Amino acid sequence: MRFSKILMIVGLVAMAGCEKEPKAEDAVSLDQVPPAVMKVATQQLPGVKFENAWKEKSGGQDAYEIRGKSKDGKIRDCKIGADGKVIEVD
Repeated sequence: MRFSKILMIVGLVAMAGCEKEPKAEDAVSLDQVPPAVMKVATQQLPGVKFENAWKEKSGGQDAYEIRGKSKDGKIRDCKIGADGKVIEVD
């Protein structure tokens, strides 16, 4: 009984640290992503075929997370501010 409580607590702590996935309601079509943002994404991840995008806030400013697959099938994404500033590349 005590072991299962400890296991549950460890699981809850681990889940609390997980990175937030983009929500479906925040999804936007690629044609709604500003051209300047798409240009930066293409420069950051050349050869990636972008498939999905989400609009979100980062540091109180609008940003876009753009996700696609590389030629070898790896999922790659980048987060770029509406001003074209690179926030994160994965």
